[in-house]
Amino acid sequence: MVLIFRTLFAVKELKKPRSYLRSKFIDSVRLHVKGGTGGTGLPKFGGLGGQGGCVYCVGKEDANLRNIMGKFRGKTITAGHGEDSRKTKIVGTPGADVKLEVPLGITVYRDDGKVLGSIDKEDDTVIIARGGPGGTPETNFLGHFGQVHHIRLDLKLIADIGLVGFPNAGKSSLLKAISRAKPKIANYPFTTIKPNKGIIFYEDLRQISIADLPGLIEGAHVNVGLGHSFLKHVERTKLLLFIADVQGFQLNPKYPIRSCLETILLLNKELELYDDELLQKPAVLAVNKMDLPGSEEILKNIKEAYRDVKTILQNVPEDLRPNKVIAFEDIIGISALKRGESIAELKNILRKRLDEYADENDPNIVHPSKFLQQTRAMIRERGSKVT
Repeated sequence: MVLIFRTLFAVKELKKPRSYLRSKFIDSVRLHVKGGTGGTGLPKFGGLGGQGGCVYCVGKEDANLRNIMGKFRGKTITAGHGEDSRKTKIVGTPGADVKLEVPLGITVYRDDGKVLGSIDKEDDTVIIARGGPGGTPETNFLGHFGQVHHIRLDLKLIADIGLVGFPNAGKSSLLKAISRAKPKIANYPFTTIKPNKGIIFYEDLRQISIADLPGLIEGAHVNVGLGHSFLKHVERTKLLLFIADVQGFQLNPKYPIRSCLETILLLNKELELYDDELLQKPAVLAVNKMDLPGSEEILKNIKEAYRDVKTILQNVPEDLRPNKVIAFEDIIGISALKRGESIAELKNILRKRLDEYADENDPNIVHPSKFLQQTRAMIRERGSKVT
């Protein structure tokens, strides 16, 4: 009898999920929402029923999907019903709205795949279930039911820069070196299983956000590995920072060993197969682990290869060739663990490219570095007049 109990408890312990799989990060939540029913009108006096309440999402910087899932899991979110018209109150009071505070970067999908709206800025609002109209002479004084939907709140991180690379390329080490984020770092693939977001600080108080996303593997575009869970977060970044191990990468013995150049082209191809519009984003390539022997020669060969795109496509196997090769704005060698001058140079390059991106997309926007320069010049000018 004791042996049977021990066996049962042992099975339960085996089924317990490992701690690194119990991620606190949630980027997708399904909900059932229902708008309020409109109130009944009063035919004798021409009374109007109250409008049913709406269910809507509003963007908040400090909101998260975990709170919504914990509060409404398995429940129908129903807005208030409109008040019926009566002798003492000819026009019924509208039903109460239900407000869901959601993080920035949310896209709301209906169960049939239709996009109801997206939330990118603080206080952006999307109605996800409208309330029914109250009873009027046109509706024979009968209130209507509100909309009923199954919806999905899908979070896509909003960041200035998105880190793109294979597992164990050094993305988390770079994020730690370049910002104040504290991601988990270890010498094995898939250390990062959820997105991490950090802020790059500059001496003149400029801040740039950077997202370290889970590593890609071959087939990610068809949802192999973390697949779409990773790739969707790339969509709302302004600039892509590719990071590649100078020694190349091998996922496991079943896969061939890929050289550094081959891993870069594979990343290129996975993005292209998922959404070729991602290749239109400005991109920077950082070749990591430059402190290893022979790394300078490898970096030199990569730079030469990207000077002639036709040569790249001729010299790699057909299954690695993308239709369009990303034109990197810069190619730089770094050592994320040792930091030093290479990291400082990379920070300046990223800032420069983002400023150029801002100028190209909206010439009327004065980015922070120019604003600070103009402010300092104004202060100097006023100071000289006073003296």
